[in-house]
Amino acid sequence: MPRTSKYSQDFIDTVLKRLEPPSSETVNDLSEELGIPSSTIYTWVKRSNGSLRKQKPKDKWTSKDKFHVVLETATLSELQLAEYCRRKGLYVEEVKAWKEQCLNANNEPVEDTKKIKSELKEEKIKAKELEKELRMKEKALAETAALLVLRKKANANLGGPRGRLISDSDRVEAVKLIKEAVDSGARLRPACAELNISDRTYQRWSKGNEVKKDQRPLAQRPVPKNKLSDEERSIILDTVNSPEYADLPPSQIVPKLANEGKYLASESTIYRILREEKMNAHRSKTKEPIKKEAPTHIATAPNKVWTWDITWLNASVKGAYFKLYLILDMFSRMIVAYEVWESEKAEYAEQLVRKATLSQGIAGRPLVLHSDNGSPMKAATFQATLEKLGIQSSFSRPRVSNDNPYSESLFKTMKYVPKYPTIGFQSIDEARKWVRKFVSWYNNEHLHSGIKFITPYQRHYGLDKAIMAKRIEAYKLAQRKHPERWARHIRNWELPEFVALNPIKDEEAVELISQEEQV
Repeated sequence: MPRTSKYSQDFIDTVLKRLEPPSSETVNDLSEELGIPSSTIYTWVKRSNGSLRKQKPKDKWTSKDKFHVVLETATLSELQLAEYCRRKGLYVEEVKAWKEQCLNANNEPVEDTKKIKSELKEEKIKAKELEKELRMKEKALAETAALLVLRKKANANLGGPRGRLISDSDRVEAVKLIKEAVDSGARLRPACAELNISDRTYQRWSKGNEVKKDQRPLAQRPVPKNKLSDEERSIILDTVNSPEYADLPPSQIVPKLANEGKYLASESTIYRILREEKMNAHRSKTKEPIKKEAPTHIATAPNKVWTWDITWLNASVKGAYFKLYLILDMFSRMIVAYEVWESEKAEYAEQLVRKATLSQGIAGRPLVLHSDNGSPMKAATFQATLEKLGIQSSFSRPRVSNDNPYSESLFKTMKYVPKYPTIGFQSIDEARKWVRKFVSWYNNEHLHSGIKFITPYQRHYGLDKAIMAKRIEAYKLAQRKHPERWARHIRNWELPEFVALNPIKDEEAVELISQEEQV
């Protein structure tokens, strides 16, 4: 027969309640106060399927708990309050603060309802704006990240200028990368801009289930009306490979044919045909030309500006050289004087200048002589000679090696002609003989590209106008014969009205020319 408890259920519930917050009394205290064994109280706790709760942390006290504490301690003395706080794990100052808060709870002034609603509305508007701004920033950040990934993956310009043929593989790759970027948060237009294609191009490529291929290579186009026939093409090849023109480039062949009243094709067409036939291999000793800066003197006629320099000619003995002194007319590119000596001396330069002025019959006339900063050029005796002859000296800028381009260009032409003796000259007489032949060829036979492919002699003595008129007539005749081959005007055979050592605008050149005429 089970044992009957001498305590009622209501009494047991009251005791268990005192063990819970806010009272949180201990089992030992209740045992002493009520005269009940502590083991009995523990048994009641066990039967209630509960457990003794630990002291509640101070930061977990709710407003309701604090209010109960204030009510329980309202009638306690200072001594009793201190004892209560120790049992509850509180400080006296905390209880007093809670009491103060309860007393002042209803002392705050009641604000106007409309004002509160207005402020609440403003706060809601601000919150919405902040949320909108946050969403925009998140989108911008996602787009930036997507574009960076796209840029890294592409690692190339898959688009290009308008009308460019783009391979099928590049199209597929571009569509794939752009789609990934858009799915990652990028807009279509910036994603397309990363690959240098328009969004309309992307839409056209990606329309349908597959990326569209470029149909232009497959198109059947009519033969151009201005295309050369096979017979004309054969004539051009036979002409450029004939003994007379075999060693000449198209830039030299075309003017020679024009002098004879013949026109086969333009230079670019001949170059294109040679490239297609794989007959345009580089044969010259030169490399690609380097653009050179120049000073600011302007020549409007021969014997206005001369340039001169000294170059070394290889001797047959290693380490030995002969010195070639040479004066060039800048306007006509004609060599007006030259000499070969064994050393560089100012007196040799003086003799050369006197010889040039006498041969051209310009003693006492205004003349500019440009050179670099070598010692013979700046020698005091040489400068005195120039002053006596009424010649104005001009020098290149310090530490600028290409400020005398016309003389340097002439020396390069001389040393890269096929017949230049690479093994060197045996004696100074041999060097002088070779230079004399070169000067004769250069002045009288060489078609200079800087003066529209006429010889320097023709330009220097005014024979160029008749030659240019004949060339223009030959081109106009060819244009009338086959007008479909001429998209615009004929080749420009007009010679420049002035030559400048330094590239300048036409307006500046006209101003400088007028200033020189006034002087």
